[in-house]
Amino acid sequence: QVQLVESGGGLVQAGGSLRLSCAASGRTFSEYSMGWFRQAPGKEREFVAGVNWLGSITTVYADSVKGRFTISRDNARNTMYLQMNSLKAEDTAVYYCAAGYRGVQQAPGRYDYWGQGTQVTVSS
Repeated sequence: QVQLVESGGGLVQAGGSLRLSCAASGRTFSEYSMGWFRQAPGKEREFVAGVNWLGSITTVYADSVKGRFTISRDNARNTMYLQMNSLKAEDTAVYYCAAGYRGVQQAPGRYDYWGQGTQVTVSS
């Protein structure tokens, strides 16, 4: 079993930055792939970024966040991060971290564990 806890959300003006954290516990952190998803009101949960650990780090980003967001993980701290720069109003959503054993996947159903989410609100 894996427990995931997100933090770092908040209210920020457009063009600003936030860093989200996802603290994991329960199993060896490096055994599984991690991802960030987001869900805006009335919309489906969508993939934001994912990171794998296969001896070398592999990262994948949604087109909408490429060049603005950076995903990283610190296996020693059992923590994953999402650095979000140049935030836009359309980035407003609840952000979730997820863990799974199938490599970096973009479909939410391919992840086995989820956090409770953290709200990110970008004012224009």
